[in-house]
Amino acid sequence: MKPATTALLLAFLLPFTACKSSPAGGAAHSAEISSSKQAALPVGSGFDYYLLNLSWSPEFCYSHREAPECAAHSTFVLHGLWPQNYDGTYPENCSTAPGPSDPASYRDIYPDQGLLLHEWHTHGTCSGLPADAFLATARAAYKSVAIPQKLQTLTQQTSMSPNQIMNLFMEDNPKIPRESLAVSCGNNYLTAVEICLDKTLKPVQCGAIRSCRAVIVRIPPPR
Repeated sequence: MKPATTALLLAFLLPFTACKSSPAGGAAHSAEISSSKQAALPVGSGFDYYLLNLSWSPEFCYSHREAPECAAHSTFVLHGLWPQNYDGTYPENCSTAPGPSDPASYRDIYPDQGLLLHEWHTHGTCSGLPADAFLATARAAYKSVAIPQKLQTLTQQTSMSPNQIMNLFMEDNPKIPRESLAVSCGNNYLTAVEICLDKTLKPVQCGAIRSCRAVIVRIPPPR
């Protein structure tokens, strides 16, 4: 092939090569945006790590049928994001700082505005963050965890060991190790799953968090 022909062919093909490589470039750009958003996450102070408490709504709603969050017949819902210390202590009611500017804007995570304000005053005021920053962090923490499909689609009561429940979370969340998980129960019924996160919401080893000691816990379906 003549040099002039070769140059012409390369000039024709280069735009198509660039188009084919754009998805990788787009993925890299998305990763940069994601990284930027992560870096923009407000970082709390005055404690060691967060304990994300995901309440098993069917158990709570069994005795609180009129609660606002029970109308959705959900599975795991956000109870709270709680500052914790590795020595087993945890701060509470740290100040009288004002609550969020628009509580209704957090209905996706707190349908019950009373619970929202309780969580802010009891736990959020100890995060070193203003209310809106703390609640945005709580929302990000909640949305960072995938609820196991087997529990999402539960239609009848089942029973599992705490280890089996943690295994389901690890299968659907490969970046969450067992040492970052705890299961809570009451009267041998599942009440919550807790996840230990650092101040940038990455899983960390839990401190002195007591997990359910029942051999088997019962898990009622959404009502």
